[in-house]
Amino acid sequence: MPQIELVVPALGESISEVTLNRWLKPDGAWVRADEPVAELGTDKATQELPAPAAGKLSWRVREGETVRIGTVLAVIDTEATASAESRPADIPPLAETLPPDRSAQAEKSTVPPVTAPGIGPSSGPVPPPPLSPSPVTPRSSPAAARLLAEAQLSAAEVTGTGPGGRITKGDVLAAMAQRTPAATSAGASTLPPSPGGDGSTPGPLAPPSASASLAPSLSPPSVSVPSAGATPTGRSVTREPMSHIRRRIAERLLESQQTTATLTTFNEADMSAIIELRQRYNERFEKRHGVKLGFMSFFVKAVVEALKAFPIINARIDGQHIVYHHYYDIGVAVSTDRGLIVPVIRDADRLSFAQIESAIAELARKAREGRITLQDLEGGTFTITNGGVFGSLLSTPILNPPQSAILGMHAIQKRAVVVQDQIAIRPMMYLALSYDHRLIDGREAVQFLVRVKECIENPAVLMLGLP
Repeated sequence: MPQIELVVPALGESISEVTLNRWLKPDGAWVRADEPVAELGTDKATQELPAPAAGKLSWRVREGETVRIGTVLAVIDTEATASAESRPADIPPLAETLPPDRSAQAEKSTVPPVTAPGIGPSSGPVPPPPLSPSPVTPRSSPAAARLLAEAQLSAAEVTGTGPGGRITKGDVLAAMAQRTPAATSAGASTLPPSPGGDGSTPGPLAPPSASASLAPSLSPPSVSVPSAGATPTGRSVTREPMSHIRRRIAERLLESQQTTATLTTFNEADMSAIIELRQRYNERFEKRHGVKLGFMSFFVKAVVEALKAFPIINARIDGQHIVYHHYYDIGVAVSTDRGLIVPVIRDADRLSFAQIESAIAELARKAREGRITLQDLEGGTFTITNGGVFGSLLSTPILNPPQSAILGMHAIQKRAVVVQDQIAIRPMMYLALSYDHRLIDGREAVQFLVRVKECIENPAVLMLGLP
């Protein structure tokens, strides 16, 4: 039988595994060539995977599983095209043969759900009539789809309350909260194996001794599934698998700490001049360019000027060599429900204030809507992160490898400072520069941060292009 494999493509040099967030087509459905059939999740972005040919789709991997590049996700039977096309378009073949409870499916048969030729309707459950009130794959919002995959829930297990039965994030959270401990322990695929298992289930968990300390560090949107048991004292605990993105964030942060000699230097900047500029011109700026004049464009411009003065900060280590970047791709950290991601503003030195603000707004919008692409996240020679939006007064940013430095912005706070031998109240911001001491000396790091401070306190220098 002519079959074409649907494999996980190479998505980037640093990407070795992905998560199958969800199938866009049911198992056994007929698909057209180049039609999106699956949604893959990488570290912090999602990408649709098209069918390489027309035919009948047979799954090989379940939703929520983490697989490596090159893994076969499904096979497409190209000879089944004619018979599949004869079916009504709105009734996918074998759609209802996948029970919502995966554990129940495992009990019925251990054979993968592959459709062989010649097997009639009598070989499996009879599909319901076309007017079935519960379609197999209810429409769901992107946030709900990601939460379904992370919680290993089937869409059929959730009642959608949105328009037309659309499943919302709140519907998924409600379904997870209603799951009882008994029901949770009964499903083989709803919880990871207990300690001491064979570890074959995707998404390994931390050992029991670390579970209590890991649980609080998970992202707020995560919802814990009650443990099947309770502690001897009667106080219950929760345990949940780490999502793919959280595991990857953990790996990257640990890699940064273990492979770099990180040091942080601090300074502070008087934000009076920028605040005055924004108050005077923000309304005209927004009317002219369609975007607000924020603080970040000033910092991007200031960083570019400082990088030009100290090119070693814009370099990286590659084995026994130093790679100098003669371009300025600035990453701007953005917080989303799925975690912190760093989209990149390309060639920031060539952009105006309005273009930088527009780029930041568009990247932030795409990130929060789950539309960010791998191209938006790749590269970057320097990163800026702003903990001040959450109220952070001072912090030590962690490097974003292979970059050699990162600037941390913080909350603006009015403080008493000395200005020309007089005590004055000024809006001040602490600045932090973390850098790889293997490559960057303290003198260069301090002078770089002082240059950023000078540009922020004298924004006319940035606008007029003065040294």
